[in-house]
Amino acid sequence: MGHNNGPPLDQSNAWARVCWKKAKEEVWKSPPIEVVRMRIKRARELGMTYREYTLEILERGRYL
Repeated sequence: MGHNNGPPLDQSNAWARVCWKKAKEEVWKSPPIEVVRMRIKRARELGMTYREYTLEILERGRYL
């Protein structure tokens, strides 16, 4: 019951991997040094690492 005969969701898709890889590369491009310094300062204030702080920004879509 509830099966719509669609493609399996767990099947590997090479094109999707290419798209995700490209998107990940775009997100992790190096920002200007001023932005990095600001994020490092804010991350320290929050008791986080730069990477943790950046991941939070990317995940939430807004600054903490």
